[in-house]
Amino acid sequence: MQTPVNPSSIANPAANYHHAVLVENPTRWLHTSGVVPTAPDGSTPGAMEDQAKVVWENIAAMLAAADMLALDIVSVTTYVVSGEPLGPVMAARDAFLGDHRAASTLVTVPELAQPQWRMEVAVVAAN
Repeated sequence: MQTPVNPSSIANPAANYHHAVLVENPTRWLHTSGVVPTAPDGSTPGAMEDQAKVVWENIAAMLAAADMLALDIVSVTTYVVSGEPLGPVMAARDAFLGDHRAASTLVTVPELAQPQWRMEVAVVAAN
């Protein structure tokens, strides 16, 4: 069971996420590595919108393989190369999660492991 934790004594979250998510009595956990925008054929799209789409498609495949859903995601950590547009990255996360809110952190970094990667995302899911 997931319970949002948004204390009234601190400012509201700055976007579509919870400050924290309490998970009680989970039986299964899924921790992903940083999920990168590499498509199944090995290509990496150039546009940020397309990279974000591929990342979340890859996450969806991992969740499905683990018999989990987007609703099981409790935490999202997103890494974006400094200077890249954040709007498409956040829009892709919001579209994938729908009305579900997880804890979420976005970090800008100077570069990622491959120069064509402009973003990557790691998630934690529990059910």
